Amino acid sequence: MAKLLQAPPKFLLPEWHVANKSQYSSTECQRAKSERLVAESQRLVDEIEKTTQRTQSDVNKKIEQRLDEIKFWKKELDDKLDQLVKETEVLFTFKTRLEKALENCREPLYIAQKCLVYREQRVGIDLVYDEADHELAMEVEVLQGVISLLQRTMEETSEQLSSVSVDDWVDFSNVNVEKADKQRNNTLALEALINRILSQTANDLRKQFETVNLALQNRIKETKDAKDKLATHLAKVMDEITSQENNIAALNKAILAKEGPAKVAQTRLESRSHRPNVELCRDVVQYCLIKEVQEITCNIGRLKDMLAQAEAELKGLSRRQLSLQEEIQVKENTIYIDEVLCLQMRKSVLHSDF
Repeated sequence: MAKLLQAPPKFLLPEWHVANKSQYSSTECQRAKSERLVAESQRLVDEIEKTTQRTQSDVNKKIEQRLDEIKFWKKELDDKLDQLVKETEVLFTFKTRLEKALENCREPLYIAQKCLVYREQRVGIDLVYDEADHELAMEVEVLQGVISLLQRTMEETSEQLSSVSVDDWVDFSNVNVEKADKQRNNTLALEALINRILSQTANDLRKQFETVNLALQNRIKETKDAKDKLATHLAKVMDEITSQENNIAALNKAILAKEGPAKVAQTRLESRSHRPNVELCRDVVQYCLIKEVQEITCNIGRLKDMLAQAEAELKGLSRRQLSLQEEIQVKENTIYIDEVLCLQMRKSVLHSDF
């Protein structure tokens, strides 16, 4: 217990001085190190501040340059977009013209096809493939070709209107400016093409329409001329029928007129055959009576032969009359189809510029 409570050892005075000097020296080193660190830190802070300011200045300049570039491209795109919007509106107008032109082709096509159907109702020899048939078939072909061309152009126009949508220009870049120029040029080229197509097709349809009308008018004139000639021949046949009927009546009257003399001559011959004995001889009177009977019989035969020929000719004339009347009806039917059904219906068609 006495050892545990023993007092700590005491240092010597030199040791005390050494220990204090050591503390002074360590403290001075630590302080000098700290001062150097403070100075280094201040230098670093100053350097970083300068670097930051310089970097910020560069960034600000880059941002300003970028903003200027963006403003430039935005203006370029806005200008191009404005041009595209205007061209799109024009293209919509062309599309409307195409739709109207397409619609305006449907009725003429129906009418041309209907005319061909009507002309199939011609009968007899008038059911002929003539110039009007040829031009009507050509008109149908032209109209179908125009409709097909307009439909293809409509599809191309619709595709172009998709490719110039405003939504395509949300990114501001040189690529979009070039694309805008390309699309605008495509639109202008398409508009020029549509103009040419509409102008050419309208001219083609108008020309073919007039050609068909002229062919129908010429055919109507030809048919009317043929009908008039048939009517003239019919009138002549009717006159000839009347003449032949009078001829037959005259022949019958002549035959009837010869029956009396024939009976008288026959009766005389019969009576003279009853003469008695030697009186029953062939005298001059007998020969005259025989000659008279033979002559009258021959003449009646000739008259009957002529009557048979006249009656046969009358039948032929009657058949010819019926044939001419039927043919005139055929011509009247053809004239009605071409002049009333076809030409009148075609008057409703107006081929104006598309």
